[in-house]
Amino acid sequence: MSPTDPSPGGLARRLGTGDAVVVGLGAMIGAGVFAAFAPAAAAAGGWLLAALGVAAVVAYCNAMSSARLAARYPESGGTYVYGRQRLGDLWGHLAGWGFVVGKTASCAAMALTVGSYLAPGYARPVAVAAVVALTALNLFGVHRSALATRIIVGVVLVVLAAVVVAGLLGGTGPVVGAAGGVPVDGWGVLQGAGLLFFAFAGYARIATLGEEVRDPRRTIPRAIPIALGIALTVYALVAIATLRALGPAGLADAPAPLAAAVSQAGAGWLVPVVRIGAATAALGALLALILGVSRTVFAMSRGRHLPAGLDAVHPRRQVPHRAEIAVGVAVVALVCVADLREAIGFSSFGVLIYYAVANAAALTLRRDEGALPRSVPVVGIAGCLLLAATLPGTAVLTGLVVFAVGGVVWWAGRGVRSRR
Repeated sequence: MSPTDPSPGGLARRLGTGDAVVVGLGAMIGAGVFAAFAPAAAAAGGWLLAALGVAAVVAYCNAMSSARLAARYPESGGTYVYGRQRLGDLWGHLAGWGFVVGKTASCAAMALTVGSYLAPGYARPVAVAAVVALTALNLFGVHRSALATRIIVGVVLVVLAAVVVAGLLGGTGPVVGAAGGVPVDGWGVLQGAGLLFFAFAGYARIATLGEEVRDPRRTIPRAIPIALGIALTVYALVAIATLRALGPAGLADAPAPLAAAVSQAGAGWLVPVVRIGAATAALGALLALILGVSRTVFAMSRGRHLPAGLDAVHPRRQVPHRAEIAVGVAVVALVCVADLREAIGFSSFGVLIYYAVANAAALTLRRDEGALPRSVPVVGIAGCLLLAATLPGTAVLTGLVVFAVGGVVWWAGRGVRSRR
């Protein structure tokens, strides 16, 4: 069989390790650097770097569990598939439900970020145009989407390098709470870590593309830790630079923190460049998010946990075109009511529960199936549930309601699935 022959589900395997890494980076770097730092700084204050470290530990456990499961089950759908295979139908459904709903909200938030940076007075129309354009790009094939993401990631990394240099050279403030005499706030650190987890969730996009990756049993376990390591390095450098330039309070209050950081550091000429970079990063995140959510919708439709018909594959381009269109329509609708900071909290809750299920599934792997040391999924489960519980109350409450609705949907569809 050729590496590009369709998978058993009809999707073409066109992505190599580099493509998979770039898809993950496109989601993580765009979402994290330009969206999550301000609310995380508001929670963690001068201990933002500690919150970043906690989020990174939990993300590492999740990444390792996801990589082993993705190698075992190289299918579209990610934890929706793993939960069903290892824990039972309900757990898989809830994982997929939380991912689709939470990440659809994230798509709307990223689209609004694009609009806010490019045309503040016309943010929503620009956001709608961005969703339509990127949905159309995805319809032309995953390989073109990966190529576009590669270009976007390259541009964003250059902009972030300029921000880091400006912040480190021009900033004067302390970068950790201890340096400023600020006592540690454990609850704030955990809440900040939960919000920053929004930034690390992009590697899920690699696993959800399991049916479109060449040699997935080798490619996915290799791509996920590489993408996570690069993203963590970038986040740490940007966090240090922005804290030096703005301080924790300034970072928390800034609507466009990276632009404010370079301005405060005496590099005001970089502000337009940073704004363009922010919009570009958000476009990259939006592109990867639409790609990942549509594949989970495709998988859930194929399993009859979402309406039949969304699992159709385009006969020529070999992409799940109906799922992609459905996700695009849903995101456009949410753009009309979405709020960026609230979406981050809600998305973080959904994704943390999603990864708690992934770690629980990884805990059931036997040694001959590539089982990890038990401490990895155990720490992952505990970390996910702890961070989810410390998120802002509205995010937790909304998330619980969404999962309750998902449980009702699963119960209502039992008859349809039993007749298959």
